[in-house]
Amino acid sequence: MTDILTIDRTPPTALVTLNRPEKQNALSIEMFDALDAAFDALDRETDIRGVVLTGNPKVFSTGGDLKQALEINTILQTKFWLDRFAATNARIEGLTKPVVAAIHGFCLTGGLELALCCDIRIAAANAQFGVTSSRIGTVAGAGATQRLARLIGPEWTKHLLFSGDFIDAETALRIGLVSEVVEPDAVVPAAKARIEAYARRAPLSVYYAKLAVNNGLQMDLQSALAYERQLTTGLFATADKKEGMAAFLEKRTPEFKGE
Repeated sequence: MTDILTIDRTPPTALVTLNRPEKQNALSIEMFDALDAAFDALDRETDIRGVVLTGNPKVFSTGGDLKQALEINTILQTKFWLDRFAATNARIEGLTKPVVAAIHGFCLTGGLELALCCDIRIAAANAQFGVTSSRIGTVAGAGATQRLARLIGPEWTKHLLFSGDFIDAETALRIGLVSEVVEPDAVVPAAKARIEAYARRAPLSVYYAKLAVNNGLQMDLQSALAYERQLTTGLFATADKKEGMAAFLEKRTPEFKGE
């Protein structure tokens, strides 16, 4: 636990909570350091099979810390800050376990870019999503123009970027930004339920499926299909594959070990 980030481990799930309510969970260099340390630790813990990333009942995150932003006056300083943010995004996106974002309230600009690095997004009915960069004369620089376009398509992405307007949870569900909308008090339980469901499956199967989708999206179709076959071939030599098939034939619950 830190003063800006808390971690609640209840295997198979770890709940990671952004904890700067007085700053609307603004993202700072210190927050990036805390997130990196948390995800590094959780990646190594075998009893943790997935992570839920959340904020508080009023806000997931409104984006970058304005105090730090006002101290950025040069191109090199801007590049350093964005590169630091990108590294944290990559750390979350690259976790070997599923990451589910449980989103209440405002999820804006950098906060949305952070949520886009999660595998699954579940929204409270009171959630609001947006990219406000055009309101202050900038453009989103930590993934929104790219990850958002790959998720919801270029037209909706351009609308959000051009307008700076917010969309509600139901619109986010309709365009594919989130996969589920629930009442506010059910968001974290719903996210934990996802992790519990995934934890019943073979860990390497889940991880390789994540690799196939995430990396395959960066390839042309034929290269991605070849990559998929390569990953599947590798799994056929694992103990979990043998256990899974044996359990199926014997009509019992498999006991996977991630081997």
